[in-house]
Amino acid sequence: MAPYESDDAAGAARDEDARSGRRKAARYAVPVAVVGVAAATIGLVPALADSGDPDLPRISAQQLIEKIAKSDTQQLSGTVKINTDLGLPDLGGLENSLASGAAPGSGDGSSADPQSKLTELVSGSHTLRVAADGPDRQKLSLLERGAEYSLLHDGKDVWGYDSKSNEVYHSTAADSGEDHRAKPPATPEDFAGEALKSVDDTTSVTVDGTMRVAGRDAYKLLIKPKQSGSTVGAISIAVDAKTGTPLKFTLTPRSGGAAVLDAGFTQVSFAEPAASTFDFTPPRGAKVTEDEDGGPKGREHAHKGGDDFGKGGEDFGKGLEGATVIGKGWTSVATFDTGAGGGLPTGSQGGDLGGFLGSLGEQVSGKFGKGTVFSTRLVNALITDDGKVYAGAVTKEALVKAADTGK
Repeated sequence: MAPYESDDAAGAARDEDARSGRRKAARYAVPVAVVGVAAATIGLVPALADSGDPDLPRISAQQLIEKIAKSDTQQLSGTVKINTDLGLPDLGGLENSLASGAAPGSGDGSSADPQSKLTELVSGSHTLRVAADGPDRQKLSLLERGAEYSLLHDGKDVWGYDSKSNEVYHSTAADSGEDHRAKPPATPEDFAGEALKSVDDTTSVTVDGTMRVAGRDAYKLLIKPKQSGSTVGAISIAVDAKTGTPLKFTLTPRSGGAAVLDAGFTQVSFAEPAASTFDFTPPRGAKVTEDEDGGPKGREHAHKGGDDFGKGGEDFGKGLEGATVIGKGWTSVATFDTGAGGGLPTGSQGGDLGGFLGSLGEQVSGKFGKGTVFSTRLVNALITDDGKVYAGAVTKEALVKAADTGK
C-alpha cells in the first residue's frame, strides 16, 4: 500500500469544518498589492527545497486539508522567492502601466502606491521579505537592485515606501481589514487558500509524498482538475508538517514546461517578529501621498521631519468587477460587456494600437461573430467585435464555446 492515501476532493469540499478552517487559514495574509487580472494570474518561482525527503507519519488528503484549515499561524517572518512565467510578450513596461490603470508617463499618483508599484510582480524574478504579527501588523519588502519597496500594515495605517524615488504612500481605514491594499495575496498560504476554494467534485486531491522546504519537513498536497478544457495542469502545495502552514505553492500548466505560478519560502521562522519591524516614519524630504479615501489620487506634501525608514529593520479570475461567471469549476469563464462595440481600437482614436494588439492575438469566429483571442500560458481572453470579453484559465476552444453557448 502506498504510504499516503488519496481522497476524492468532493468529500473534502463538503466538509463544513474544512471550509470554515480554510477561511481561517487565509486570514493572516502578508501584504502585496496585485490588482485586477494580475492578481489572478501572477506567477512565482520555485522555493529552494532541501535534499532528502523526510519520513513523516501517514496522512490522507482529507486530513491534510483539515490540517491546513486548522492552522492558525499568526506570527512569522522569512524570505519568499518569486518568479513569473506567464509567457507574456515584452511590451517594454506597457503591461505594468495597463495593469496599474495609468498610461505610460502619465505621472498620476505616487510611485509608492501599491496598486501601481507591485504590479511589477507580474513578470521577472523577485525576492520578498515578509513578516506578520497577527491580523493587524504585516510587512512586505520587495528587494530591488540598489533599492527597496516596502508595504507595511500597522493597525489602521497602511504605508508604502519606494526608496528609489523617496516617495511615501499612506492610507488609513476605520476598519483596517477593509483596506484591500493591506492584505492582497503574496505568500504560499495566501495562494493555497485561494486554490482550496476551488476544490469540489471537479477536482482530484491526493497526497504526493513529502519534501523539505526552508529547512522544514512538509507534506505535498497535489490538486488536479478532472475537467478537460482547463489550462491548469496541477497545483502542488507543500504543507508544514508541524504547523499546517503552506510553505510552497506551485502551479504548472497543462501544456507542460516550467511552472507558471510558484511561490515558496527560502527561509521562514514562526517566532514573534521584533516590534520594531513594523515601525515606520516617513524619511525627511520624502514626498508623501495621503490616500484617505482609497482612491487613485491623494494630497501630496513634502515631509519636514522624521527618522529614516525602517527603524530596526480568491478563486482564479476573481476580481473582475461587474463580470458574470459561466461554466463550472476549473473551466468557468468570466465575462463582461465593455459597452464599446467595434472590438479593438482602430483609426484615429486607436492609432496603431489596434493593429499592434491584433498582432498579439489570434482571430476567431463563431456564433458570437468575430473576435480576437489573447493567450498566455495560463489565462486566455477573447474580445469580440461587439465589445464583449471572455476570460479564464481555459483553452481557446473553451472560450469560443462559452461565447457561443453562454455556458
